[in-house]
Amino acid sequence: MWHRAVCVGLLALALGYLCLLGPELPQSALQHLSASLLGGLRRARSLEGRMVAAWQAAIVRPARGWARVAVGVNACVDVVLSGVKLLEALGLDPGDGRNHVVLNSRQELKETFAYFMQKGAAAERFLSDAKTFHHIAQTASEYPDAQLYVGGNAALIGQKLAANPDLKILLCGPVGPKLHELLDDNIVVPPESMQERDEFHLILEYQAGEEWGQVKAPSANRFIFSHDVSNGALNMLEVFVSSLDEFQPDLVVLSGLHMMEGQSKEMRQRRLLEAVASISDIPTDIPIHLELASMTDQDLMSNIMHQQVFPLVNSLGLNEQELLFLTQAASGPHASLASWDGIPDVGIVSDILFWILKEHGRSTDRASDLTRIHFHTLAYHILVTVDGYWGNQVAAVAAGARAAGTQACATETIDTSKVFLKAPLEFVTSQTEAPSKISLNPDEPVVHWHREGISFHFTPVLVCKDPVRTVGLGDAISAEGLLYSEVYSQ
Repeated sequence: MWHRAVCVGLLALALGYLCLLGPELPQSALQHLSASLLGGLRRARSLEGRMVAAWQAAIVRPARGWARVAVGVNACVDVVLSGVKLLEALGLDPGDGRNHVVLNSRQELKETFAYFMQKGAAAERFLSDAKTFHHIAQTASEYPDAQLYVGGNAALIGQKLAANPDLKILLCGPVGPKLHELLDDNIVVPPESMQERDEFHLILEYQAGEEWGQVKAPSANRFIFSHDVSNGALNMLEVFVSSLDEFQPDLVVLSGLHMMEGQSKEMRQRRLLEAVASISDIPTDIPIHLELASMTDQDLMSNIMHQQVFPLVNSLGLNEQELLFLTQAASGPHASLASWDGIPDVGIVSDILFWILKEHGRSTDRASDLTRIHFHTLAYHILVTVDGYWGNQVAAVAAGARAAGTQACATETIDTSKVFLKAPLEFVTSQTEAPSKISLNPDEPVVHWHREGISFHFTPVLVCKDPVRTVGLGDAISAEGLLYSEVYSQ
């Protein structure tokens, strides 16, 4: 780094000297030399620094922003601690990883944690045995390094949005006394949404390179599990929808459908139909954003797609695991891909996002409201929109990426010494159609391309070298992207 600083200093001195000699030099020569030296100064800055500067210039508020946002319906208290240390405190020895859709014992918890830690992938599971869960939860909450935070996608999105004093936020979900204490003062909680006991979720974090027996994490991430009955049954959905008449929101943000995985198949089917009926009661002039989360049941994902949930919402938020699972559940493009190998290929991701909007989004012959998808993965984000429905998406995708860099490192602004560029500097925009090849320019980090009436906005993420907290990162990204988005009146 020192030689870059020396170069910058020498270039600055040279530019100052030129200014002193200005009267004795021809104007054309002065302009040429000044431009060359300024170009050298720009090149001398780090890629990360150039990207941050470009984002700052691109992130502008929409002409017409939100004033009142209603968020529901999953909320809880997150107990965050080291996964390896908790499992060791429980007396569990490291072993081979194995994926379990539902956890029925401490052994299955250990195996599933090891499975995802080895992949460096986020996951969320339901632990079916209440007694076992409460014992583990007590051990976790009493662990010296454990920290308690606002949890649940809806509550996290509400908390992030509430940091903006101009916004009024309604949060509806199972809010117990501890969660209510943790919530921002700018958040309104309907009395019907309060309950006597909190729902706890255990967040087992691990760091990049951390080892547990033979398992070594390739990147930092977290494994979430709970025995959450209130959120699993979407108990607050009807309360949420009925609260909208009085609150009169400009935007509705919905999450928690993934929590139904812990229910029986019959219960899930019935509750999903009831959820569709409730969501249908939301006035059509209020845009709805649906935040997806980790799922393992393909029938549930398929039902969410096909039983009129996707057509009822205007916007989706999801990560690479959810995107791949979605195309596998619906036999979409690249469904044969078992898992991502490192950074998800941009062309493959773009193909799946394009297919979602072409198959389930708004068109002249389909009665669907879906016109926007915010995809986020560790190395980059893509915002995809049907043309003519959303504005300010350059700012929105840049703001989402900026939020990833600040929240993961727990800094107010991006500290370029604490982040690095992990995204590919060159990529193709499709693996199925005749693609465009794109080379990334750090001075213009938001890349835009079109495909059959659908716009793509791509930007890299500056990845935190030593992340402080990964929980809720996707929710913060989606919240920030929504904050800077503008929906056009139709």
